[in-house]
Amino acid sequence: MYPVSIKGVLFAPSGDVVLALNDREEWELPGGRLEIGETPDLCVAREFQEELSVSVEAASLLDAYLFEVIPGKHVFIVTYGCKLTGPFKPEVSHEHREIGLFAPERLPVNLPSGYRLSIQSWKGAA
Repeated sequence: MYPVSIKGVLFAPSGDVVLALNDREEWELPGGRLEIGETPDLCVAREFQEELSVSVEAASLLDAYLFEVIPGKHVFIVTYGCKLTGPFKPEVSHEHREIGLFAPERLPVNLPSGYRLSIQSWKGAA
């Protein structure tokens, strides 16, 4: 069995996608582990609040896949397209080094391909 991580794609009011820089120096979608008794849509909303101090709701299931985080360590990733439900004033938490806003056509090189696909998928649907 693999750990499950629920991630969200959010476009800021500027049209840029919100990413977070992790300890492996990779940009990633905000999100995290599904807790016992928690639904995936509530998980992504909680994680955005904890990691960015931003309120969102899950609007659309985008993708689900097994991701090899580091050699030999896999996580089952579920991504949702998210909509902002409050003001956009993100603050970086202790879980990440930095928050970044990126144009969907200028995503950073150190962003895993699965996240790229989810961003393009949500961009096409929005």
